[in-house]
Amino acid sequence: MTKNLLSLVFATNNQHKLKEVQHALGDRVELVTLNAVGITEDIPEDFETLQENALQKARYVYSKTGLNCFADDTGLEVEALNWEPGVFSARYAGEAKNPKDNIRKLLDNLKGVENRRARFRTVIALILNGQEYLFEGVVWGKIIDQERGSDGFGYDPIFVPDGFTQTFAEMPLELKNQISHRGRAVEELRKFLKGRL
Repeated sequence: MTKNLLSLVFATNNQHKLKEVQHALGDRVELVTLNAVGITEDIPEDFETLQENALQKARYVYSKTGLNCFADDTGLEVEALNWEPGVFSARYAGEAKNPKDNIRKLLDNLKGVENRRARFRTVIALILNGQEYLFEGVVWGKIIDQERGSDGFGYDPIFVPDGFTQTFAEMPLELKNQISHRGRAVEELRKFLKGRL
């Protein structure tokens, strides 16, 4: 008996993110890229919350393709910066969305600040057979002063999750997937999908 295979369009062109999420979802779910379904333009993200942005992206893909799909939006929220950069994490230092510039700006803004408490939050919006579902994952930790590690992406080199000494960029993918914000949101998605396969 062959297993059911569920195809889902994932609203990202970020190969790191794609690899992470595919690894976490396992072999019963096949992730399809935006390029594979002919979406090459930037998908709008016009809202002030992660939930609204994730839904906007998923709805955009669904309206263009009619296919089952999901999108995520992630924000790094730093307590001492009034929970910035939050929804603007990817473009914190400008529309070029340069991760190195974003990290530099964040560390500049935290110069001399003792409270380094921060959290990563991911919201996933799934559209399955025309129905919308939301999943969320959060991980708390702290921002360190210098980048460490070469894996991961975004703010991973300066974020150390609670209970660990390594940054996300220093961790093996298996470990990061188990404890990260995206890993937790994807695990909620995986459990939900498992009941439908």
